[in-house]
Amino acid sequence: MSTPIRITITKTAGSAPREAGTQMLVWADRTEGTIGGGALEWEAMAEARRMLGEGRDHHTQTFPLGPGLGQCCGGSVTLTWDRADRINQKPKRPLWIYGAGHVGRAIVDVMAPLPDFDITWIDTSADRFAETEVTTLIAADPAKVVQHAPAQADHLILTYSHDIDLALCHAILSRDFNSAGLIGSATKWTRFKKRLAALGHSPDQIARIACPIGDPSLGKHPAAIALGVATAMISPQNRQGKDRTA
Repeated sequence: MSTPIRITITKTAGSAPREAGTQMLVWADRTEGTIGGGALEWEAMAEARRMLGEGRDHHTQTFPLGPGLGQCCGGSVTLTWDRADRINQKPKRPLWIYGAGHVGRAIVDVMAPLPDFDITWIDTSADRFAETEVTTLIAADPAKVVQHAPAQADHLILTYSHDIDLALCHAILSRDFNSAGLIGSATKWTRFKKRLAALGHSPDQIARIACPIGDPSLGKHPAAIALGVATAMISPQNRQGKDRTA
């Protein structure tokens, strides 16, 4: 099989469908990834296949995203085509999710397709997990596995037990982490704050845990909670680190 053409967004100006660095691969009969943009991507794929047919290895072109492409974005995108057999992968953010109940499953469903996250999913029993391609970990005592998480990890606490939730909060606050979120009501969080303070955590450190998680205006359905959590986690503020999982 011949080496495909890799398309890379090398520069953007104004309104653009994807950011610089986004890549896709094009073979004669299939593609992998997406640079977005509808007509822009269609034209980019057509050029890649012309290159495959003609044996060319490199091309660069800037596209105004206007009437010429039947679009009205108003910006421009510079693309580079080259021969390559893989997409350059960005470092992924470690996301540790505790709990494989309805909300845990919904969050994994939403977060797993996103390219930015390396998910580790923890629960106490194998039969609680849905079929998934993310890393799963069975732990009789989930709090004991926190020590194995990377220091820059994001944590989401969604278990069936308040005792497990509290132990996880305590374990996470006892080490370095990027962000943490806890599912629960305002009443639950008030009680947890008192208990965490009694365990020796300062108010500023406790405040790094977001509770409740998600966007209350979206409702309490697991899918709605998952959408709110995912939106908060991919926001620019949270990507910068040491922030909250709202």
